[in-house]
Order: sequence, then structure tokens, then C-alpha cells
Amino acid sequence: MSETSVIQQNTIGAALNRSARKYSHQLALVFGERQWRYQALNQAANRVANGLLAAGLTPGDRLAVYGKNSDAYVIAWLAATKAGLVHVPINFALSSDELRYILDQSGAAGLLSDISLADKVSAATEGLNLVMMGTLHANQGGNASFDVLACAASGRYNEGPSSQEPSVTVDDASLAQLLYTSGTTAAPKAAMMTHQALMAEYMACMVELDIKGSEAMLAALPLYHSAQMHVFLMPGLLLGAPVYLLEAPLPELCLSAIAEHQIASFFAPPTVWISLLRHVEFERFDLSALNKAYYGASIMPVPVLEELQQRIPGVGLYNCYGQSEIAPLATVLRPEEHAERPASAGRPILTVETRIVDLEMNDVPPGEHGEIVHRSPQLMKGYWDKAAMTEEAFQGGWFHSGDVGYFDEAGYLYVVDRIKDVINTGGILVASREVEEGLFKHSAVSEVAVIGQPDEKWIEAITAVVVLKEGQEASEEELIHHAKTLMAPYKVPKRILFADALPKSTAGKILKRHLRQDLKE
Repeated sequence: MSETSVIQQNTIGAALNRSARKYSHQLALVFGERQWRYQALNQAANRVANGLLAAGLTPGDRLAVYGKNSDAYVIAWLAATKAGLVHVPINFALSSDELRYILDQSGAAGLLSDISLADKVSAATEGLNLVMMGTLHANQGGNASFDVLACAASGRYNEGPSSQEPSVTVDDASLAQLLYTSGTTAAPKAAMMTHQALMAEYMACMVELDIKGSEAMLAALPLYHSAQMHVFLMPGLLLGAPVYLLEAPLPELCLSAIAEHQIASFFAPPTVWISLLRHVEFERFDLSALNKAYYGASIMPVPVLEELQQRIPGVGLYNCYGQSEIAPLATVLRPEEHAERPASAGRPILTVETRIVDLEMNDVPPGEHGEIVHRSPQLMKGYWDKAAMTEEAFQGGWFHSGDVGYFDEAGYLYVVDRIKDVINTGGILVASREVEEGLFKHSAVSEVAVIGQPDEKWIEAITAVVVLKEGQEASEEELIHHAKTLMAPYKVPKRILFADALPKSTAGKILKRHLRQDLKE
């Protein structure tokens, strides 16, 4: 690295160091009973970074992290960025076979995991020649050779790795993370994210989402997922905000934390916001400090938006749209824009250029459906070790999102559906979202997912899987009649099935592929 590059350094580790100097004694991160102030958090990340290097890892090595939310998880991520390692977050719900695939495909040299996942780790790593294996927080009784939390706290109690910045070469173009997509296929692919791409996104998030260092933030969604880590937690930390971290977004825990800590901002997908609204003691909690309600990861039904505004007066709603490959924020619908366009995903953020194109990459007129494509400094370099997929994703010089959408005359984006979720019924294409929106307007419907099922007559029969609100009833005939009053006949579901719950990922996304498989079987 040249002297000029050092002077201009804008890596994630360097940004945290700057925040630690500015907000040294302010509260940074709270997880359960443990609290970290900014200077202590930065020193902890340095100690773990130096410890990982001493354990045999070298800059550029991939470090897989397989665990649930914790302060140790955050410190391991920050340490990886400082050590020049490539962080590989892994969904803690994956099986040992799925874990093994990612370890193999990424060429991971190290693995940090929760002790609670030890059985799956043991099965996945059998025969693998990893340079190092350790735990995130062994707690009492742990015997791991390397433990993140113990290393992070070593300076408080005994000698340990240095708390000084690691002596390694990391620049803006260095890879910071291999971010595996949530996976609709058997073989997920990893987006290569650089420090430069993530830093560009952090700055845009601060501006577009009105993130303030003076406001407490609640982080409850999984940190292996890019939205919670890169749209909210990291911009919050770099601005000096106190971040309260939960292991999981359980309704009781979220509502209690918002009330107790006077939380000002909280991000959750629609499924989690719905679970909060349906909590039997929702009205008991004082949510008056909450002034920013962020949502994304999947499409929010308009009736739920209206209910949120009614039951949390004064809250500002922000619709966040994007995907992992763009770090992941691409567009935002701000609070002042919701009244006129509640179903819109907003407009591109300041670092993103977005188009709606046809199959020949021509712009389509306002109101006409096409594929959503992007250009941005936030975009991934490509997919790790998948050159053909990278070339296909960037065909025509733009990143292809795989989403169908349209712009209105004022340049606001509307996401119609994932291309794979559009239903071909009798030769006519129907967006599953449109059918879901209609069913959500029935007072007894709590959640709904609409999919296409193979059908000899219709090609795909529109099928809705519905979860009813507790204590309420509705029949298939009643919901079909309701749908007929709101939409064209060809959009009305051919079947409505009822379920106690919908299958969801640990990030709160409804897993329609699981529904398709279950119905097929």
C-alpha cells in the first residue's frame, strides 16, 4: 500500500477507529448484561484481530462465522475487517451439509461458531483441513483453543493480544465479506463485497434513513443477513449511536426493549412487524420513543402499514428495498412519501442508479413492467468462483435484480414480484403480491402467501395459504368471494388453504419454495 493510500484509507476498520476516537466513552453496544463503549469495542476488535492472525490466519483468508446474534458476533466481524480477513457469515439454521458446502465453496481457512451448534460443526468439518477453529462465546466450561469473547476481554483481566491496530495491509478494494444469498437453489452463491462498496452504502444509509448518533437503535434480526448488519447496525455504530442487540426478534423481547431503552429506530421485515401488532399485550408497552420504523426484506401489505401508523402514532415509516448484491439498500420510500404512495418502494438512494428494462435492455415507459436493474459503487465485484453467473448478472453493464417492477410518472419504483414468483395462469401473468394485497384486506387474515401450483387446465393454479388472526374465522368460500369483489376473475385464487404458520427464514422472509414443496408432496 502506498503512502497516499494509507493517508486516504477508508476501510471499515479505519472507520470504526475514527468513531472510537470521537465517541470513546459513549455507549456503543449492549447485549444482555454486557455493555461496550466505543473505545472498548474498538480495542476488543483489535485484540481479536491480532489473536486471529496469531492463530495462523493471514490477510485474504476466508473466516466463516456460524452463530446467532451476540456482542461476540459483532466483534468477530469488526476484527475480521481489521485483520484483512474475508468474513463469511453463515445462516445458523443451515444443516451440517449446507455448512460444509459453504466452507468448501468459500475455501474457508477459519471457522468461529456458537457452542450450541457444536454437533453440526463437528459433522461439517470432519476431514476439512482448517487452519483454525474457535468459538464466539464459550462461556463457563468452554475449552476452545480460541474464543472471541475471552480474547476480546483479555485486556481487562490478563495479558493477551495487543489492543493496537493490526499491522496488516487492508485497502478500500480489499474484500470484506463473502455474502451468500439466502438461496432459492441447492447451491447458494456468494456476493464478493469490498470495503469500498460497503462504506459507500453506509454513508448513503445514514443520509437516506435519517440515522442519528443520538438515537438508540434496536438490532434484533440476524446479523448474518446483510440488511441488519449493513443497513442499520454498521451505520449506527459509525455515527456513535447506542445499539441494543437481541439474539432473536421475539415479539415480547422487541416490545420490552423498545419500551425499556427508549428505542428510537427499529428494522424488521413485515412478518416481524405483524407479530408485534398481533401480540396480545401490545397496548401495554410504551412505544412513544419509536420514531423510525424501517421495513423491508419482503413486501409489506398496505393494510399492515395503515395499522402501524394507527397504533404507533407519530412513527415515521421507511420502506427499504434492495438485495444482498447491492449491499443491500437500493431504494427508499421516506415517511413523508407514504401517504401518497404507500405501495411504492420509493426512489433510488444517492449512490444507486436504477432502470426498468425489457429483454433487450431498453427502458420501458412509466407504468410498464420490466426487470429492475442497477448501477452503483455499492455493488458486489461478482460471485465468488462463479464467472458465468457473474457475467449473466451484469449483462449489458447493469446488475440484473431478478425483480419485476415499474416506475410511475414521478420516478417512484413499484416492485411487482420476484420473476420466479410471477404466476402464469391460463397464459396470463399474475403477480402474487397483488393477490396477497387483496386477501390482506379481509379482517380475519393475519398472514398470507400466494403461489402458483402446476395445473393441467390453468398451467399454474393461483393458490393462497392463509393464517387467520387468533380467535377469528373465515372459510375458503368466504375468502374467495372477498377476492372476487376486489380483483379480476383470473386473479382470484383457485384454492385457499389454511395453516397455523407460514414457513419463514431466520431473517423473517416467507419461504415460498417450502410451500411449493410441501404442497407438491
